[in-house]
This record gives sequence, structure tokens and C-alpha cells, in this order.
Amino acid sequence: MKGVRVARMTAVAVIPGELVLVCCLVAGARPPAWAVAASELLVLAVLLLEAWVLRSLYAGARALGAEPRAAWREAVHTVVPVQVRRLLRHELRATASLGWWVLRRQHGVRAGDLAAGYTSPQTAMMYGMLFVSAIETVALAVLIPWPAVHRAVLVLDVYGILIVLALHAACVTRPHVVRSDGSLRIRYGALFDLVVPPDAVASVRVDRRYPQGRLVTVSEDGVLDLIVGGQTTVTLELIRPLPFVRPLGARGRARTIRFHADDPRALVTALRRPV
Repeated sequence: MKGVRVARMTAVAVIPGELVLVCCLVAGARPPAWAVAASELLVLAVLLLEAWVLRSLYAGARALGAEPRAAWREAVHTVVPVQVRRLLRHELRATASLGWWVLRRQHGVRAGDLAAGYTSPQTAMMYGMLFVSAIETVALAVLIPWPAVHRAVLVLDVYGILIVLALHAACVTRPHVVRSDGSLRIRYGALFDLVVPPDAVASVRVDRRYPQGRLVTVSEDGVLDLIVGGQTTVTLELIRPLPFVRPLGARGRARTIRFHADDPRALVTALRRPV
């Protein structure tokens, strides 16, 4: 649909410029009045275009018999790219996890479930990043002589510290979960979430490996590695391939899942327990 493509292209072109303007204002820079007015008019025009496209898609879905909520969901999914939706969802969930962390609560863990943490290999690295970020913030505050630049860098540094804390909090408060019905929920913070039903498990074992690759790595033969701190400690063989969603929305199917748990023996024992 041409209107959808135009809406996506204008949003991609205009929103980064608006973010730059906001950073300048936060930093104390004062762009010319005409530049501020022009940018706000442009953003308003983009928002009106987005609203018109969403309304058209919503009306079309309703005409085909969709319920109001389903029609809005379909319209938003059509206009907003899946990568953007998932990144925004991650930011919101990770930020909310800071509250769960402060309250010492865990997400999705019920009575009778076993919560299996997986943050041990990365905790030192996370706190190291926070320490370096704090030192960098102080150093730049001393070294940068221009107040406007200093304020802009300070905003970015504080935001970076908040994101690192939120990512770690999301991992702490969203552990793997072996449920009382024998199913297994494998997670990595707010970025990855896969539920393995009990009838899909062929075997499970403690199996420490040090694979190379990114957080989520999939081989051609369907082996999914969820790598934390450069290692995995549990190997799960499946009876049938299971679909999963990567952090940015791409989909795949796995026949074998290898992931990390801080106490792999406890997780394997719980998963082998008769239901």
C-alpha cells in the first residue's frame, strides 16, 4: 500500500531529526526560532499522515468484520515496522524491570515454579560497564569546556547508564522458569522468550559449552544457542521443531536448544521430575 510506505519513510526521516532537536534543547543550545517552528510543523504533518493511514487501515479492517481492538492492532502492525515495535517494547519492559528489581520480585514466576537465574557470567561485565560509564561521565564533565556540549553528553551518558541498569534488571527479574506442569520458559531479559511444552522435550542434560556468536545464534541444522557470557550449560533436545522469535522479530525453528543457567543441575532435575 503506497500510503503505508510513505508513512514509514517520512517517520524514518523526520523522527531522528526531532530527536536531535530535543537533544540540542536539553543541552541548552538555542536553534533559530524558524528552525524550531519548521521542525514542529513537519512533525505535526507526519503525525497527521500517520493518523490518516492508521484510520484508513482501521476502517478497512472493520469493514472486513474485525473487532475494534484487533483492527487497531492490525493497523499499527502494518504501519510500524516490527523491529521498531520490538525495540520500544523492550525499552518499556526493561525500564519497568527496574521497579521489579527494587521490590525484589520476579516476573512470571508462580507458586510451585522453579526460577533459574542466568546472570552470573555477565554480572561483573555489567557492573564494569556501569563503573566505566560513571567515570566517563565525571571525566567529560571536567574536560569539556563548552556548557552546551557538556549537557548534551551528560544526557547521553545518564541515558546509557539507565539502559545498562535496565537490561541487567530485566535479566534478574525475568529468569528461566520450570513450571509445575513440566513446561519450560527460556528467557533473556525482555529480549527473548520461548515456552517449551513438556510434550516437546526429548531429553535434557547438563552440557557446558563455549560457543561463538551473538546472544541468539542458530545453526543450519536447527541448533539454537542462547549465549550468556560466552557460554551455555544446558542442552535441550526436542521431539519436534519449535518456532521462536529473535530479539528484532525474525522467526526461526529449533530442534535443539542450548542455553545458560547458573544452577544447571537444579533446572535439569526439575525438568525431569514427573508431572
